Amino acid sequence: MEFDPAQLRALDATVRSGTLEAAARALQVTPSAISQRLRALEVTTGRILLVRTKPVQVTESGEAVLRLARQVDLLTADVARELGDDPVAGRPPTLPIAVNADSMATWVLPALAPLAGDVSFDLHREDQEHTSALLRAGTVMAAVTAEPEPVPGCTITRLGGMRFRPVAAAAFTQRWFSDGPTPQALRRAPVVVFNRRDELAHRWLHTRAGRDAAPPVHYVPASSDYAAAVVLGLGWGMLPDQQARALAAELIDLDPAGAVDVVLHWQQWRLRSDGLDSVRDALLAAAASQLDQPTDGNR
Repeated sequence: MEFDPAQLRALDATVRSGTLEAAARALQVTPSAISQRLRALEVTTGRILLVRTKPVQVTESGEAVLRLARQVDLLTADVARELGDDPVAGRPPTLPIAVNADSMATWVLPALAPLAGDVSFDLHREDQEHTSALLRAGTVMAAVTAEPEPVPGCTITRLGGMRFRPVAAAAFTQRWFSDGPTPQALRRAPVVVFNRRDELAHRWLHTRAGRDAAPPVHYVPASSDYAAAVVLGLGWGMLPDQQARALAAELIDLDPAGAVDVVLHWQQWRLRSDGLDSVRDALLAAAASQLDQPTDGNR
């Protein structure tokens, strides 16, 4: 089975852009040309690769070919840069990476900033328990994830632990927890949760108030707004140490001994690429200083 690079680029651009028209603009060709390349690629593979909805949906077969398309694009960009090719052919590689929201809001973006001239980032925000699914689907090439087992075809390196603390504003604490965060109070007091996949708050709550505890919930799906919601007193919430320390004057730690630890790992495609390796090295260096590290020396 031989693949045409132009057809692979058409698939990648269509998935990134969501429509054939947007892919055509990105590649500076006509929508008809994109459509013809996609049809030819499906003929080559003998599979349906895309469901042409808006945005397009990648089939299971399409996920496999998409991984190939992105690997070819990454390696091509590396070689063009090494050969000192023209600026268009030697453009910075685009690296789709999945990152959990709390890491993105605290330590990941400062780590990536020095690489911005050498790499174009396509960041996907997802809960740390679910970023590995984007790796399996070929949507991203690498991910910060809580998944301790490597996705097939990927390498894995431990980054360290993020510690989340149950905190609340002083006025909120006085109203709802005047006698402390008792099980009875926790069953009534509103809680701020990032989204419906976020289990951190309920993980702590169930250890203190029982698994059947079901207080009112406010969903605030953005890290900075989530912290603001807790500071404003919408409810108590779980903040990573990096944010909790910055807001220590405005928040009360409800359980100093009861933090929830989430161990993060870096997973990336098993592919030698200067761009991907430079991102890994930058994140490992940042994690060494920003995240809790194991004391036994294991990674």
